[in-house]
Amino acid sequence: MPKPLSTSGGSPLRNRLLIGLGVLLVVGLLAGLLARLAGGGHTAPPPAGPSPAARPDPAPAPPVVPPDILPAEAGPTVARPPHTTSPTDFAAAFAQTLWTYDARTVTQEGFVSGLRLWLTPEIEYADGASVEGQVPDPVLWSRLRDNAQTSTARDIEAHVPATYAQAIAKDPTALTRAYIYAVTVTGKVDIAWSDGGRGAEARALTLAVQCRPGTECALAAIAPTVYP
Repeated sequence: MPKPLSTSGGSPLRNRLLIGLGVLLVVGLLAGLLARLAGGGHTAPPPAGPSPAARPDPAPAPPVVPPDILPAEAGPTVARPPHTTSPTDFAAAFAQTLWTYDARTVTQEGFVSGLRLWLTPEIEYADGASVEGQVPDPVLWSRLRDNAQTSTARDIEAHVPATYAQAIAKDPTALTRAYIYAVTVTGKVDIAWSDGGRGAEARALTLAVQCRPGTECALAAIAPTVYP
């Protein structure tokens, strides 16, 4: 009987310090979080333009499309971002989507494209590489498809780590620079594959979720470390 293939994403991309979530450890690193997001960690640098002081407002989010109308490249099983201003609700929904797939009906490229729809339109904070690093590469994905592997997430729980909340309480202005929240999500996945194979495993990750006042939440990045 074939064994399930790991989808935990061991790419070196995950080891890059992409989002500076050292804010969870000391208040002084709150500023470092935003500095790192603004200064690096993108799949491509922002185009040349006016200085930060003169830079225009970020482009608005793309128009909302009903969940049942997905671009062809995203495949039929990639959920759309929820309409919410709650960082924890958004993070829970993203984890549910990341950990739920059917390799028989969606391509690796389509799955990545679908997940990228969750990213903030503010390119200085959107780290697509950290998202792609969580998805099996095309070769491994083809093996998932050959193995008819599926994964279904359940028991999802999301919370703001206590150390992050404490740090923000000591320096509230650090949050208002980009309105990015650290949210840790835990859950379990049920894995199935050909010939009736079954398995289950626990999952956890910490996300950087951007929720500006009056604006629906969006994903900034996936942290390389899980914070309790």
